[in-house]
Amino acid sequence: MKDFKSFGEFYPYYLKEHSDLVCRRLHFVGSCLVLVLLALTIMTSNLWYLLMVPFAGYGFAWVGHFFFEKNKPATFQYPVYSFIGDWRMFIQMINGKIKF
Repeated sequence: MKDFKSFGEFYPYYLKEHSDLVCRRLHFVGSCLVLVLLALTIMTSNLWYLLMVPFAGYGFAWVGHFFFEKNKPATFQYPVYSFIGDWRMFIQMINGKIKF
């Protein structure tokens, strides 16, 4: 376990742990589903959608890591930095800075 002093120091490590294209795509799908579930929660005032958020977000990502990337998700060791990294990578995929 490395001791990262900042997110800026952590993010290159995070990207290296997401080098497999299928893994990144699964992360993207999971993040999109999280946003859809949050929107549904707001639109319908149905809090049951919130129960599905962790399964959508982490489920797709973990399948990507265990079956395609063949590594352990960074969430287990760096939960806060990993959460921030997921959303930064998602935005960078949308704006074309990271291929997916």
